[in-house]
Amino acid sequence: MKRRSFIQHSAILAGAASFVPPLSAAGRQTPPGDKDIYELRIYQLISGGTKAQVKNYITSAIEPFIGNIGGKTGIFSEYSLQEPPKLYVLFTYPSPEAYYRCITEMEIDATYQANAAAYLQSAADKPMFERYETILLEAFDAIPHFRQPDPARGLFELRIYESYNEDAGRRKIRMFNKDELILFDKIGLPPVFFGKILAGTHMPALTYMLWFRDMAHREEVWTKFRSHPEWTAMRDKPEYANAVSKVNKIFLLPEEGSQI
Repeated sequence: MKRRSFIQHSAILAGAASFVPPLSAAGRQTPPGDKDIYELRIYQLISGGTKAQVKNYITSAIEPFIGNIGGKTGIFSEYSLQEPPKLYVLFTYPSPEAYYRCITEMEIDATYQANAAAYLQSAADKPMFERYETILLEAFDAIPHFRQPDPARGLFELRIYESYNEDAGRRKIRMFNKDELILFDKIGLPPVFFGKILAGTHMPALTYMLWFRDMAHREEVWTKFRSHPEWTAMRDKPEYANAVSKVNKIFLLPEEGSQI
């Protein structure tokens, strides 16, 4: 595929991100090429202040490069004041092809290399971070593209559901696709993305992100969900028994410059 047609195709896919599709056909199989790929990076920063340097690299070099293929970049800090701090970065790609093409072309793109020069040429004795881990995810069939949160968003919740084996993980994903996400939309639990972890930590697992105005808004909507009779009914279905063995919850705040 030529670069111009690739970018045009990617832009069309990216436009779908702002459209909230109905979930009545949630049991369908979405072709892999029509689903987002997500890359979640977790930077372990160095105490004393290197966040600004890492953010500058992301916003000046990676964000515009990914934007050229219809992707978005979200930048978040932890709700807590944990030390040393972490920086969470979410990259959305409108298709698997877009992801692989992006990481390949980034190595040879002159504009990216120029924008990333301060980062790439930083001194070994003055690192910007300790390490970072990457979690690669494939979007769910029921939400094949990420949903742009409302500008009033002030709090994000990242949830990681671990399963004791692959079959349990598949059953939990089926539960979301067929039943649970319909209820999310009905009561106003606002997702940003849902993804199956393809590579990274916690496997086998799935990850999703929700946005809220604040913690009070979160408590209000989750209380409505937990008390809803449809949740009770689907939770007790034998086909979904023991699908999740551990739930990890991480609360995040949007950083200045975040597109999400």
